[in-house]
Amino acid sequence: MEWMTDRQRELVAKVRELGPTMAKRSERYDREASFPYDNFADLRDAGFLTLCIPTSHGGLGGDFATYGLVAEELGRHCGSTALAFNMHTATALLAGQIASELQLPEADRQVLEVRRERLFADIVENHTLHSQPFSEGLAPGATKGFATTATPVDGGYLVTGRKIFASLSTSADIHNVACMVDGDDRIRLLGVPADADGLTVTGDWDPLGMRGTISRNLELHEVFVPQENEWLPPGTFNQMATRWPHFYMTLSFAYLGVMGAIADFTADYLSGRVDGTSRAGNAQKEHLWAEIQVRHEQARSLAYQAMLDAGPDPAPEVRRRAWISVVTTMEGAPEMASAAIQACGGRSLLRPLPLERLYRDARCGATMLPWSVEVCRQRLGGFGLAGGAETT
Repeated sequence: MEWMTDRQRELVAKVRELGPTMAKRSERYDREASFPYDNFADLRDAGFLTLCIPTSHGGLGGDFATYGLVAEELGRHCGSTALAFNMHTATALLAGQIASELQLPEADRQVLEVRRERLFADIVENHTLHSQPFSEGLAPGATKGFATTATPVDGGYLVTGRKIFASLSTSADIHNVACMVDGDDRIRLLGVPADADGLTVTGDWDPLGMRGTISRNLELHEVFVPQENEWLPPGTFNQMATRWPHFYMTLSFAYLGVMGAIADFTADYLSGRVDGTSRAGNAQKEHLWAEIQVRHEQARSLAYQAMLDAGPDPAPEVRRRAWISVVTTMEGAPEMASAAIQACGGRSLLRPLPLERLYRDARCGATMLPWSVEVCRQRLGGFGLAGGAETT
């Protein structure tokens, strides 16, 4: 990929070095539905918790495309780690590159500089782990507003509401909650400390796939959040949703990595590198292997173009391509896994071989909000037609 910078190649190579060790642990995390603490310790020690923090603030200086490439490589080794890593990195990406490319009044710009300097320093110096729970189970797209409320009080806010499928629910140090002040249509992003009074984690966690993310529910009842934990000036999040929509496709890069893992395993299994028995020369298996390669390269090509397209105020065709990229990845991953099962046969599903886990992980992508496959298809269905679907 000639378009990649030397720095991007270097960072992806570092993840690739960590990958085999992470992959060995992933079976245990999946079986136990336990959080990948050891994998995150490796990411912390290699500096990746600061991936999207500018170098001027002590971070690795990665932009949106760099994040996408790193997340893909992580997903190739442990999907749950990659998906949880997205939830941590999203806040730094939003407060960093994305906010810098939006139009803010000078007063808001000054507030942003102060708030994100504190945010970045805490991650760099203290290795603080963040999450960014959005889903409430109420709005199908979850890009316009939130039922979780923030009531202004002296020194901050009292936050009340509920977030479902909150990844890192028992592992994050700070939950960055999207919420709204009554009577104000500007979305707020507030950093709720995990040990704050009034915050509880509820619900069981025994899902089909991506089991290591520990995405339980957050219940908030008049949780005090200090003013300095409002990472973005009010309304900045709204502006991101309309002017920097590629932010909503960051989840798909983890699933692109899962697709790569499926392709890797299929090639190894059919070539005999797994159990010493080559399946090469079987026409039906080779046909399926060809289809797997086509699916993977289609998804990668679209995702990489989206990485390069990302920025403020994308043209309608660019938004359209981003939706198509998400659908291609999120639907392509389980289709690839199904083809791999057919090609490799029943013995390939035995644990601790990874294919049955990859199949389950891949199945979960289509429902991921805010750009679920359903949402993206709805928007694509109305694209270019009179009275068509929304474009945020």
